[in-house]
Amino acid sequence: MDVSSSSSNDLSFIPQVRAKKAPKIGQEFESLEEAQKFYNVYAREAEFRIRMSTTNRNKSNEIIRKEFVCYKEWTREKGELKSDGSRRRGTTTEGCKGKMVVVRSTSKLSFIVSMFCEAHNHVLTTPRKVHLLRSHRTMSTAKKALTQQLSVANVPIQQQISILELEAGSLENIGCTEKDFYNARRDEVKLFAGHDAQMLYEYFEAEEEKKYRILFFTCRKAYQTFGDVVVFDTTYNTNRYGMIFAPVVGVNHHGQTTLFACAFLSDETSESFRWLL
Repeated sequence: MDVSSSSSNDLSFIPQVRAKKAPKIGQEFESLEEAQKFYNVYAREAEFRIRMSTTNRNKSNEIIRKEFVCYKEWTREKGELKSDGSRRRGTTTEGCKGKMVVVRSTSKLSFIVSMFCEAHNHVLTTPRKVHLLRSHRTMSTAKKALTQQLSVANVPIQQQISILELEAGSLENIGCTEKDFYNARRDEVKLFAGHDAQMLYEYFEAEEEKKYRILFFTCRKAYQTFGDVVVFDTTYNTNRYGMIFAPVVGVNHHGQTTLFACAFLSDETSESFRWLL
Protein backbone atom coordinates (compact mmCIF):
# COMPACT_ATOMS: atom_id res chain seq x y z
CA MET A 1 0.00 0.00 0.00
CA ASP A 2 1.35 3.39 -1.04
CA VAL A 3 0.76 6.40 1.21
CA SER A 4 0.79 9.91 -0.23
CA SER A 5 -0.22 13.33 1.09
CA SER A 6 -1.60 16.41 -0.65
CA SER A 7 -1.30 18.48 2.55
CA SER A 8 -0.14 18.05 6.10
CA ASN A 9 -3.63 16.77 7.08
CA ASP A 10 -4.72 14.75 4.01
CA LEU A 11 -3.34 11.24 3.70
CA SER A 12 -4.09 9.02 0.72
CA PHE A 13 -3.75 5.24 0.87
CA ILE A 14 -3.44 3.52 -2.51
CA PRO A 15 -3.73 -0.30 -2.59
CA GLN A 16 -1.04 -2.24 -4.41
CA VAL A 17 -3.09 -4.55 -6.62
CA ARG A 18 -2.14 -6.41 -9.79
CA ALA A 19 -3.13 -4.39 -12.87
CA LYS A 20 -5.43 -7.09 -14.27
CA LYS A 21 -7.39 -7.11 -11.00
CA ALA A 22 -8.03 -3.35 -10.91
CA PRO A 23 -10.96 -1.70 -12.75
CA LYS A 24 -10.19 0.43 -15.81
CA ILE A 25 -12.10 3.30 -17.36
CA GLY A 26 -14.09 1.93 -20.30
CA GLN A 27 -14.06 -1.66 -18.98
CA GLU A 28 -17.28 -3.43 -19.93
CA PHE A 29 -19.48 -5.83 -17.95
CA GLU A 30 -22.47 -7.80 -19.17
CA SER A 31 -24.48 -7.10 -16.00
CA LEU A 32 -24.43 -5.19 -12.72
CA GLU A 33 -23.88 -8.47 -10.88
CA GLU A 34 -20.72 -9.08 -12.90
CA ALA A 35 -19.51 -5.55 -12.19
CA GLN A 36 -20.15 -5.92 -8.46
CA LYS A 37 -18.39 -9.29 -8.35
CA PHE A 38 -15.33 -7.89 -10.16
CA TYR A 39 -15.08 -4.86 -7.84
CA ASN A 40 -15.51 -7.04 -4.77
CA VAL A 41 -12.68 -9.35 -5.90
CA TYR A 42 -10.54 -6.26 -6.40
CA ALA A 43 -11.54 -4.96 -2.95
CA ARG A 44 -10.53 -8.25 -1.30
CA GLU A 45 -7.05 -8.02 -2.81
CA ALA A 46 -6.93 -4.31 -1.95
CA GLU A 47 -8.07 -5.16 1.60
CA PHE A 48 -11.27 -3.13 2.03
CA ARG A 49 -15.00 -3.78 2.03
CA ILE A 50 -17.49 -2.52 -0.54
CA ARG A 51 -21.17 -1.68 -0.55
CA MET A 52 -23.65 -0.49 -3.18
CA SER A 53 -24.46 3.21 -3.18
CA THR A 54 -26.29 5.59 -5.54
CA THR A 55 -28.56 4.12 -8.21
CA ASN A 56 -29.93 6.17 -11.12
CA ARG A 57 -32.85 5.00 -13.28
CA ASN A 58 -34.46 6.20 -16.49
CA LYS A 59 -38.15 6.86 -17.12
CA SER A 60 -38.66 3.14 -17.75
CA ASN A 61 -37.26 2.40 -14.26
CA GLU A 62 -34.19 0.73 -15.76
CA ILE A 63 -30.87 1.21 -13.98
CA ILE A 64 -28.57 3.45 -16.04
CA ARG A 65 -25.92 4.27 -13.42
CA LYS A 66 -24.63 2.50 -10.32
CA GLU A 67 -21.98 3.33 -7.73
CA PHE A 68 -19.99 0.74 -5.81
CA VAL A 69 -18.13 2.41 -2.95
CA CYS A 70 -15.85 1.75 -0.01
CA TYR A 71 -17.92 1.00 3.08
CA LYS A 72 -16.37 4.07 4.77
CA GLU A 73 -17.66 6.34 2.00
CA TRP A 74 -20.16 8.48 3.90
CA THR A 75 -19.99 10.26 7.25
CA ARG A 76 -22.52 10.45 10.07
CA GLU A 77 -21.90 12.20 13.34
CA LYS A 78 -22.07 10.05 16.43
CA GLY A 79 -25.18 10.63 18.46
CA GLU A 80 -27.25 11.85 15.51
CA LEU A 81 -31.00 11.55 16.14
CA LYS A 82 -33.33 9.47 13.98
CA SER A 83 -36.67 10.79 12.76
CA ASP A 84 -38.46 8.98 15.61
CA GLY A 85 -36.32 10.75 18.23
CA SER A 86 -34.12 7.76 19.09
CA ARG A 87 -30.36 8.11 18.92
CA ARG A 88 -28.29 6.39 16.24
CA ARG A 89 -25.33 4.26 17.14
CA GLY A 90 -21.84 5.53 16.37
CA THR A 91 -20.42 4.94 12.90
CA THR A 92 -17.03 3.90 11.54
CA THR A 93 -17.39 5.64 8.16
CA GLU A 94 -14.91 8.37 7.26
CA GLY A 95 -16.04 9.97 4.00
CA CYS A 96 -13.74 7.81 1.85
CA LYS A 97 -13.78 8.58 -1.90
CA GLY A 98 -12.78 5.10 -3.10
CA LYS A 99 -15.36 3.96 -5.62
CA MET A 100 -16.20 2.47 -9.02
CA VAL A 101 -19.06 3.87 -11.11
CA VAL A 102 -20.65 2.05 -14.05
CA VAL A 103 -23.12 3.43 -16.59
CA ARG A 104 -25.36 1.61 -19.01
CA SER A 105 -24.13 1.44 -22.59
CA THR A 106 -26.30 3.29 -25.12
CA SER A 107 -25.70 0.69 -27.82
CA LYS A 108 -26.30 -2.51 -25.83
CA LEU A 109 -27.38 -3.81 -22.44
CA SER A 110 -23.90 -3.87 -20.92
CA PHE A 111 -22.39 -1.57 -18.27
CA ILE A 112 -19.18 0.42 -18.69
CA VAL A 113 -16.83 1.79 -16.01
CA SER A 114 -17.10 5.59 -16.16
CA MET A 115 -15.20 6.42 -12.95
CA PHE A 116 -12.67 4.65 -10.76
CA CYS A 117 -11.01 6.15 -7.69
CA GLU A 118 -8.44 3.88 -6.08
CA ALA A 119 -7.30 6.19 -3.25
CA HIS A 120 -8.67 5.83 0.28
CA ASN A 121 -8.45 8.27 3.18
CA HIS A 122 -8.08 5.56 5.83
CA VAL A 123 -5.77 2.69 6.67
CA LEU A 124 -6.82 -0.50 4.91
CA THR A 125 -7.44 -3.85 6.59
CA THR A 126 -4.60 -6.30 7.11
CA PRO A 127 -4.41 -9.50 5.00
CA ARG A 128 -5.17 -11.65 8.06
CA LYS A 129 -8.41 -9.75 8.76
CA VAL A 130 -9.78 -9.06 5.26
CA HIS A 131 -11.80 -12.29 5.32
CA LEU A 132 -13.78 -10.91 8.26
CA LEU A 133 -15.19 -8.01 6.22
CA ARG A 134 -18.86 -8.46 5.37
CA SER A 135 -18.63 -8.21 1.57
CA HIS A 136 -16.00 -10.97 1.53
CA ARG A 137 -17.90 -13.41 3.74
CA THR A 138 -20.23 -15.98 2.21
CA MET A 139 -21.48 -19.50 2.87
CA SER A 140 -21.86 -21.50 -0.32
CA THR A 141 -24.74 -23.92 -0.85
CA ALA A 142 -22.32 -26.85 -0.53
CA LYS A 143 -20.93 -25.47 2.73
CA LYS A 144 -24.42 -24.98 4.17
CA ALA A 145 -25.34 -28.55 3.19
CA LEU A 146 -22.22 -29.88 4.92
CA THR A 147 -22.89 -27.94 8.12
CA GLN A 148 -26.47 -29.21 8.14
CA GLN A 149 -25.23 -32.80 7.93
CA LEU A 150 -22.71 -32.18 10.70
CA SER A 151 -25.42 -30.60 12.87
CA VAL A 152 -27.60 -33.69 12.37
CA ALA A 153 -24.66 -35.73 13.66
CA ASN A 154 -24.51 -33.42 16.74
CA VAL A 155 -21.16 -31.91 15.76
CA PRO A 156 -20.81 -28.53 17.55
CA ILE A 157 -20.25 -25.42 15.43
CA GLN A 158 -16.72 -24.95 16.83
CA GLN A 159 -15.77 -28.44 15.60
CA GLN A 160 -17.47 -27.77 12.25
CA ILE A 161 -15.23 -24.71 11.82
CA SER A 162 -12.17 -26.81 12.67
CA ILE A 163 -13.16 -29.38 10.02
CA LEU A 164 -13.61 -26.68 7.35
CA GLU A 165 -10.36 -25.00 8.42
CA LEU A 166 -8.51 -28.27 7.89
CA GLU A 167 -10.18 -28.69 4.50
CA ALA A 168 -9.46 -25.09 3.39
CA GLY A 169 -5.89 -25.00 4.69
CA SER A 170 -6.41 -22.05 7.04
CA LEU A 171 -9.10 -20.15 8.91
CA GLU A 172 -8.82 -17.23 6.47
CA ASN A 173 -9.71 -19.48 3.53
CA ILE A 174 -13.02 -20.73 4.94
CA GLY A 175 -14.78 -17.62 3.62
CA CYS A 176 -17.05 -17.01 6.62
CA THR A 177 -16.94 -16.50 10.37
CA GLU A 178 -18.38 -18.25 13.40
CA LYS A 179 -21.23 -15.73 13.41
CA ASP A 180 -22.16 -16.77 9.86
CA PHE A 181 -22.45 -20.39 11.01
CA TYR A 182 -24.86 -19.41 13.78
CA ASN A 183 -26.80 -17.17 11.37
CA ALA A 184 -27.13 -20.04 8.89
CA ARG A 185 -28.40 -22.30 11.67
CA ARG A 186 -30.88 -19.62 12.72
CA ASP A 187 -32.14 -19.24 9.15
CA GLU A 188 -32.56 -23.01 8.84
CA VAL A 189 -34.62 -23.18 12.02
CA LYS A 190 -36.68 -20.20 10.85
CA LEU A 191 -37.28 -21.87 7.49
CA PHE A 192 -38.84 -24.97 9.08
CA ALA A 193 -40.58 -23.16 11.93
CA GLY A 194 -44.26 -24.03 11.93
CA HIS A 195 -43.79 -26.70 9.25
CA ASP A 196 -41.92 -29.46 11.10
CA ALA A 197 -45.07 -31.16 12.42
CA GLN A 198 -46.69 -31.02 8.99
CA MET A 199 -43.55 -32.55 7.44
CA LEU A 200 -43.68 -35.35 10.00
CA TYR A 201 -47.36 -35.92 9.28
CA GLU A 202 -46.71 -36.05 5.52
CA TYR A 203 -43.92 -38.55 6.14
CA PHE A 204 -46.33 -40.87 7.94
CA GLU A 205 -48.90 -40.42 5.19
CA ALA A 206 -46.33 -41.49 2.62
CA GLU A 207 -45.35 -44.64 4.54
CA GLU A 208 -46.78 -47.94 3.33
CA GLU A 209 -47.07 -49.16 6.95
CA LYS A 210 -49.74 -46.70 8.07
CA LYS A 211 -51.26 -48.90 10.72
CA TYR A 212 -49.29 -47.60 13.70
CA ARG A 213 -47.92 -44.25 12.57
CA ILE A 214 -45.63 -44.11 15.57
CA LEU A 215 -42.52 -42.00 16.09
CA PHE A 216 -40.39 -43.10 18.99
CA PHE A 217 -37.44 -41.33 20.64
CA THR A 218 -35.40 -42.86 23.44
CA CYS A 219 -32.79 -41.76 25.96
CA ARG A 220 -31.45 -45.15 26.98
CA LYS A 221 -28.59 -43.95 29.17
CA ALA A 222 -30.96 -41.83 31.25
CA TYR A 223 -33.29 -44.80 31.64
CA GLN A 224 -30.47 -47.12 32.72
CA THR A 225 -29.42 -44.65 35.43
CA PHE A 226 -32.76 -43.31 36.67
CA GLY A 227 -35.24 -45.96 35.51
CA ASP A 228 -36.32 -47.15 39.01
CA VAL A 229 -39.61 -45.28 38.67
CA VAL A 230 -41.26 -44.75 35.30
CA VAL A 231 -44.34 -42.66 34.56
CA PHE A 232 -46.26 -43.06 31.32
CA ASP A 233 -49.02 -40.65 30.34
CA THR A 234 -51.00 -39.85 27.17
CA THR A 235 -53.04 -36.91 28.38
CA TYR A 236 -51.48 -34.61 25.77
CA ASN A 237 -53.19 -34.45 22.40
CA THR A 238 -52.15 -32.54 19.30
CA ASN A 239 -55.55 -31.56 17.96
CA ARG A 240 -54.27 -29.96 14.76
CA TYR A 241 -52.70 -33.20 13.54
CA GLY A 242 -54.80 -35.68 15.51
CA MET A 243 -51.74 -37.43 16.99
CA ILE A 244 -51.33 -38.29 20.66
CA PHE A 245 -48.14 -37.30 22.47
CA ALA A 246 -47.01 -40.03 24.88
CA PRO A 247 -44.03 -39.13 27.12
CA VAL A 248 -42.22 -41.68 29.30
CA VAL A 249 -40.54 -39.87 32.22
CA GLY A 250 -38.76 -40.45 35.49
CA VAL A 251 -36.86 -38.54 38.21
CA ASN A 252 -33.11 -37.91 38.20
CA HIS A 253 -30.71 -37.55 41.17
CA HIS A 254 -31.57 -33.83 41.45
CA GLY A 255 -35.25 -34.59 41.93
CA GLN A 256 -36.01 -33.22 38.48
CA THR A 257 -38.24 -34.78 35.86
CA THR A 258 -36.21 -36.38 33.08
CA LEU A 259 -37.42 -37.66 29.74
CA PHE A 260 -36.73 -41.31 28.91
CA ALA A 261 -38.69 -41.51 25.70
CA CYS A 262 -41.62 -40.01 23.83
CA ALA A 263 -43.84 -41.02 20.97
CA PHE A 264 -46.55 -39.70 18.68
CA LEU A 265 -49.43 -42.16 18.34
CA SER A 266 -52.32 -42.09 15.90
CA ASP A 267 -54.60 -43.94 18.34
CA GLU A 268 -54.77 -45.44 21.85
CA THR A 269 -55.48 -49.04 20.92
CA SER A 270 -53.93 -51.98 22.77
CA GLU A 271 -51.95 -52.85 19.67
CA SER A 272 -50.31 -49.40 19.58
CA PHE A 273 -49.41 -49.48 23.28
CA ARG A 274 -48.08 -53.03 23.03
CA TRP A 275 -45.72 -51.97 20.24
CA LEU A 276 -44.67 -48.85 22.09
CA LEU A 277 -43.97 -50.44 25.47
